[in-house]
Amino acid sequence: MIRLFLFLAVAAWAEQQQPTDTGYRGIWYFNQPSGDQYAYKYSGGFATYPQQQGPIAIYAPKVNRTFFVYGGVNSANSLLHMVSYFDHKTGTVPRPTILLDKKTNDAHDNPVLSIDAEGYLWVFSNSHGVERPSYIHRSRKPYDIAAFDLIRTTNFSYGHVWHEPGKGFLLLHTLYENKGRSMYLSTSSPDGREWANPTLMSRFDLGHYQLTAHAPGRTATAFDYHPDPEGLNSRTNIYYLETRDHGRTWQNVKGEVVSLPVRDKNNIALVKDYKAEGLKVYLKEVAFQPDGNPVMLYLTTTGYESGPKNGLRKWYTARWTGTEWKIQPFTTSDHNYDHGGLWIESNGDWRVIAPTAAGPQPYTTGGDMVLWQSKDQGATWKQLKQLTNSRTVNHTYAKKPVNAHRDFYAFWADGDTLKRGPSQLYFANRDGDVFVLPSVMTGETAKPVRVR
Repeated sequence: MIRLFLFLAVAAWAEQQQPTDTGYRGIWYFNQPSGDQYAYKYSGGFATYPQQQGPIAIYAPKVNRTFFVYGGVNSANSLLHMVSYFDHKTGTVPRPTILLDKKTNDAHDNPVLSIDAEGYLWVFSNSHGVERPSYIHRSRKPYDIAAFDLIRTTNFSYGHVWHEPGKGFLLLHTLYENKGRSMYLSTSSPDGREWANPTLMSRFDLGHYQLTAHAPGRTATAFDYHPDPEGLNSRTNIYYLETRDHGRTWQNVKGEVVSLPVRDKNNIALVKDYKAEGLKVYLKEVAFQPDGNPVMLYLTTTGYESGPKNGLRKWYTARWTGTEWKIQPFTTSDHNYDHGGLWIESNGDWRVIAPTAAGPQPYTTGGDMVLWQSKDQGATWKQLKQLTNSRTVNHTYAKKPVNAHRDFYAFWADGDTLKRGPSQLYFANRDGDVFVLPSVMTGETAKPVRVR
């Protein structure tokens, strides 16, 4: 009788599905109150935050859907890890799946997404430091968001996850240790269920933030460092490394092998020494051109604080020409955390979607989204379209889906930067038309509404 009860209990559990929410609502978050009219170091609708982890959206051509994850919120203001998709055939979204309640309101814990060769969705749930666990979940069925199984409970921050068919996952991430942030890598078995112990990639001074890019057989990281004793609000320099053997060996852009871990700030991965110029660096994107050469998008500033005291922030691109890093100015904006993405298309066109217009809450996080284009590898830029024109709140953290479909080209959220409030989620198509995801749904599916 007991065996029958256990069998039925296990069978019932196996058929359980994650609950769904009644609409798309993003987490609001702030960091470091500033005690002035700008309120915080950064703040707002952070469902797609932060820039230094990803991806959060992937187009799957087999089912013609863009799957995405984001930081949702419940009535207790707790961070929910949400999973959903946009169906390109019907132009609809389903009710989003609630994967888990992270038991915090810290948007650093937002999830990232991968899809393996068989179509299973993998959600990697980050943690901000060591106070909370991190999780790895796998969908129970390919290309399906209804039910997930917990694969692993562990700890990682700022995760970047990339899958290689036949090899498994490469997870580039951060571990909080020794009063700083160390860069690590972890690799899995081909089925993703077994994981090797993390390998230290780099740690000097107080550590790093990184961005990554991936192409078949190749993964790149662009990273900065936090100078000691200036503290974690200081970040500077740009470094570049890549692997062509799933993390076993690493090289700089010239192909020179780099021994891990990197321990000295003066190393052969260095792209630009901004420390010598007294400037801070905020990385936005690293991507590959059609010829395989990498490009980085970033801004520089004189200080970490919000407001005009640090002037307009200067945006740049750094492009590897095959012989040198060519650094060129792009535009300006009014906040260090005005984050957006760089799309490099097969014809060589570059596009940026970022909140480079000040918006209704100037000198705070984000602003209004703008679509830019360069036809000469960043030498000159043209503003194609201002995507949003908000009267009350700022937009920020535009993210680029992997294998982006023209109908779901960028993904972001909005929010009041001066006080806690509701946050809506948006996506734009390649033409710059903007759609808002429904915050309240009465049916099982709904069509996003075009707002601009």
